[in-house]
Amino acid sequence: MAGSDNPRPRYAGRLDIAHGAVDMSHGSGGRAMAQLIDELFRAHLDNVLLAQGNDQALFTPPPGRLAISTDGHVISPLFFPGGDIGCLAVHGTINDVAMCGARPLYLAAGFILEEGLPLADLARIVKSMAAACNAAGVPVVTGDTKVVERGHGDGCFITTTGVGVLADGIDIAGSNARPGDAILVSGHIGDHGVAIMSKRENLGFETEIRSDTAALHDLVAAMLEAVPEIHCLRDPTRGGLANTLNELAQQSQVGMQIREPAIPVRPEVAAACELLGLDPLNVANEGKLIAICPAEHAERLLAAMRAHPKGEHAAIIGEVFEDAHHFVQMETAFGGNRIVDWLAGEQLPRIC
Repeated sequence: MAGSDNPRPRYAGRLDIAHGAVDMSHGSGGRAMAQLIDELFRAHLDNVLLAQGNDQALFTPPPGRLAISTDGHVISPLFFPGGDIGCLAVHGTINDVAMCGARPLYLAAGFILEEGLPLADLARIVKSMAAACNAAGVPVVTGDTKVVERGHGDGCFITTTGVGVLADGIDIAGSNARPGDAILVSGHIGDHGVAIMSKRENLGFETEIRSDTAALHDLVAAMLEAVPEIHCLRDPTRGGLANTLNELAQQSQVGMQIREPAIPVRPEVAAACELLGLDPLNVANEGKLIAICPAEHAERLLAAMRAHPKGEHAAIIGEVFEDAHHFVQMETAFGGNRIVDWLAGEQLPRIC
């Protein structure tokens, strides 16, 4: 996939986006592929760098250290309450770049399309990506398109790679949590995973549960402006809050204690999890982050998060302590204490 300022081939007719479908010729490298790129991808994702029309995008990065992240998106279903694979592919990679404090600059996108995917669905996905890119100010500047035979691709897979720049003096990493630090979460957990499950299983709830998918780099920027001393940032996607805290505890060689009553969970998500036999701590999120900072800065960081629309339900949920076993523990709503372990097996397949 690439745009171009060069003259493009003449086509026999317009791409039939309303009624057509992806076929093998769309991945052949010939006229049909050029038309798909011109009339669908380039029509919605076009920008100065994409319009270079080469197999790479050339740009001069601003001063600072470069951060890069890549992510594959294989979600099923492709469309779900609150989003779709298109905006998810943008948000997920922007967030991964932002979790070290970097400012995301550009994205690359690779599409694997299944023969038979309706062009109307593909157009909807690309339009959603374009809207997410425009809202975030992070364009897709280069990409690739491949087509696989019917039955080999489940519609559409998207891989996105993000590049960002990190200012000098910022040191945010999963290994930086220290005993005495406070643990914060930016809002309600479990929304994305439950939204996917409800759509996949055709479950009807009294209140629609929507994915929380969102780009968080603007929230991170506001947090860093208020508290440059943040030690760790991480978005709790697959495996949810439980897995992410265990990852951070292992990386930092510490223990963590969280408090169940302090963890924000929407009542409808809690009810859905109870119905489905799920633990909200293990359910995926796509628009939330975990922050760990020195305890003396926690209230200031919390205020900055709550002042931002994407952190208005933020909460301090626990603290870091010395523990040779690197366990994550939780004080339950009933006053007991339990180990919050890694997710065993696959609780919610294909959620991102």
